[in-house]
Amino acid sequence: MIKRRFGFYLALIFAKLAYMFLKITKLSSGTSIIGFLVLKICPDFLKFANDYISKKINVTGTNGKTTTSGLINHLIKESGKSVINNSMGANMLNGVVNSVALEINPLKKTEYSVIELDEANVGLVYKKFEADYILVTNLFKDQLDRYGELATTKKFIQDGINLKPDINVLLNADDPLVASIEAKNRIYYGISEVIYKNETEHTETKTDEIFNCNCGKPLCYTKKFYAQQGHYYCECGYKRPNVKYEAKVTLYKDFSVITLNNTEYKVPLIGLFNAYNAIGAISLALELGIKDIEKNLLSFKVAFGRSEVKSLYGHKTLIQLIKNPIGANEVLKTVDLNSNILIAINDNYADGRDVSWLWDTDFSILQKAAQEIVVSGIRASDIALRLKYAGVDLSKIKVIKDIKTAVDYIGKTAENNITILPSYTVLLKMNKLKELRKCC
Repeated sequence: MIKRRFGFYLALIFAKLAYMFLKITKLSSGTSIIGFLVLKICPDFLKFANDYISKKINVTGTNGKTTTSGLINHLIKESGKSVINNSMGANMLNGVVNSVALEINPLKKTEYSVIELDEANVGLVYKKFEADYILVTNLFKDQLDRYGELATTKKFIQDGINLKPDINVLLNADDPLVASIEAKNRIYYGISEVIYKNETEHTETKTDEIFNCNCGKPLCYTKKFYAQQGHYYCECGYKRPNVKYEAKVTLYKDFSVITLNNTEYKVPLIGLFNAYNAIGAISLALELGIKDIEKNLLSFKVAFGRSEVKSLYGHKTLIQLIKNPIGANEVLKTVDLNSNILIAINDNYADGRDVSWLWDTDFSILQKAAQEIVVSGIRASDIALRLKYAGVDLSKIKVIKDIKTAVDYIGKTAENNITILPSYTVLLKMNKLKELRKCC
């Protein structure tokens, strides 16, 4: 045991020195490689790390992991508590180890960890790492080459939860697949009603999922918010569970207002998808007894590319990650159709090799785009073809495969604001571009 504990401290020292080296040399962003090497030195690193963190929180699900965990991390930190968070979104086993190794203090116990987990890595992490809470955001079709169908994704999460029988599980009650996850301690959150002050967003899409009850009959809805999320029931008696944290959502162009337990929370995020993220984060913060939630929400800054606003050659630039049809549809509802638009898609492993989701996404809203639409990335030609079949005027589509060249072009030719819709590895490349600067 002493030898293994020595390995843990050796791995800690190595991680911090390696990160300093990578930061100076700029050879890597250091979000996962250090974790990989730490596990080579100390395979039980997470097991030993348990002793240095008081309360452990995880967030998983298809969409919203980074924003939800970022919100929870922000609320805890602003309340004066110490917290570890994988803020860059490296959420597989190596990325989790990477974040913990860099932020853990072996001389003082950290009060909280807020770690987002890739759905397929929940079990891998939970074999070594303890957990007090896990929040599941939603389950949509995503990266079919990695996850397969939704039942497989749910099983990854369920198998992980089964390793922690006493864990508190916060579930999105409006998603029937998430709500059906089994656990001893289940806490549900959801939406009671949505009021749209931004009419552009109140648009139906053509790709909503149809879910069947376990009895085999399609679910019925008294309210449907988007995709499969809403107030559902079946003739057999199955229905949406009772919800502890149920919120009314009012959506504005640049923010949302969430009314929960007779308290109004103004959230500086756009879109119904982000309202769900905020409700989950607020619900967990309330469970933890975190103070000053209303005040501290106002100072939240999103992670890069998650509805983040940057400046590109003096133009206000909104960057929104897209990676699957349901998420992309919700993002497209929020796009300023008077802005210059750049869509950049790669098909690297982290993006998902299968890009058939482009054809399941309803791009027809872009028929009304007033400006040129630039398409870029490895799959630039695929996007151009998809836009053609979505009815977008071909004269408005410009293909520039190189990402940096495309960013430069749209920044220098734009007359209005800019909207950039990148896949994950495009986002990572854009994060390094000095042309994208801090904005308002």
